[in-house]
Amino acid sequence: MQLKKVKDDVRVLEELREAKERIEKEISKVIIGQKKVIEELLTVLISGGHCLIIGVPGLAKTLLVNTLAQVLSLKFNRIQFTPDLMPSDITGTDILEVDSETGKRAFRFIRGPIFANVVLADEINRTPPKTQAALLQAMQEYKVTAGGVTYKVEQPFFVLATQNPIEQEGTYPLPEAQLDRFMFNLLIEYPEEAEEIEIAKTSPGSVREDLKNVLGSKKILELQELVRRVPVSDSLLKFAVRLVSMSRPRSKDAPDFVDEWVSWGASPRATQYLILAAKTNAVLDGRYTPGIEDIKKVVFPVLRHRIITNFNAEAEGITTDRIIGLLLDNMKE
Repeated sequence: MQLKKVKDDVRVLEELREAKERIEKEISKVIIGQKKVIEELLTVLISGGHCLIIGVPGLAKTLLVNTLAQVLSLKFNRIQFTPDLMPSDITGTDILEVDSETGKRAFRFIRGPIFANVVLADEINRTPPKTQAALLQAMQEYKVTAGGVTYKVEQPFFVLATQNPIEQEGTYPLPEAQLDRFMFNLLIEYPEEAEEIEIAKTSPGSVREDLKNVLGSKKILELQELVRRVPVSDSLLKFAVRLVSMSRPRSKDAPDFVDEWVSWGASPRATQYLILAAKTNAVLDGRYTPGIEDIKKVVFPVLRHRIITNFNAEAEGITTDRIIGLLLDNMKE
């Protein structure tokens, strides 16, 4: 029985490796470049996490997420966050209905846009913390409570939130506790010159209708369960724990530059996400167990929003990515 289970897992791993190539091929029909971002989005999705995307307007963030949902046959909803958005605009609300035959009145819950497989929270920092928090329960527990009644959201459930880094007026930065709910923090950069020439050949807002469906919700849930069963060596666990603990100022492992530039380091949740993302990255590459290279590949998006720099770092222009790079250098030593 155990042998059959192992053989089934190996078969699913092979299917995933082939599916990854097909997914990238389909998305490339719409999105030019951004291969690294597509791989990172797939890593978060198969891990069962959520993702924060930071990039200037015009880099096709919404189109990328919509295309990914379409290729994976998942229900997609986009929520445009604005200062006047209310929590009920996200979760849904009760309305009073009157039965035309009996005249009886009863409340009926109208589900909000959060009831989808892929939810894009566009410009999440443009709405107050109370409305931002409407996402928290669904992200953590896969449930929504409204009017004293709890409703389950359909799985797989994948929240992607975008932030615009160049417009700060009228914004409400996400609290650290909410930032920590996001598995990855991705930075979308400007395209290369050759890629931008290809982009210039296409018309803005053009839509491809010939996208083929790959995987599907049932298969994605199966893969999410499989990833959690992937074995991890003790040495890799120790590597991840030590790397994260080094990010905490005044800890016994912290280098001098951490004490100088960091206010708060990453929590144990960061270690969990590092291991989970490394396992998913290995599986997507067709390997059965992760190594240190997998940790290095995912460490920046996992730790980028979990290391809080202080005034000294800001005054010297030190970014969290620079600190993470130095931490990796220290691990070599």
